[in-house]
Amino acid sequence: MSELLPQQHLLLELIIKSGDVTIPKEDDGTMLFRTLKECADLRWVSVMPSGNDMQTATVTNLGRKAI
Repeated sequence: MSELLPQQHLLLELIIKSGDVTIPKEDDGTMLFRTLKECADLRWVSVMPSGNDMQTATVTNLGRKAI
């Protein structure tokens, strides 16, 4: 398993504590989108479409085990 970077840990904790997070579909190049992609690539987060221009990020069981 990959070692969690601080920003990945923060994102996973944020989503776990607040519930699913809805974000825009358009990647604006911010740290949020880079970290979300890293976590999704590692299967720690699932990102699903949730509206016209939105998507919802959910922490997976693998993501919960990572922290």
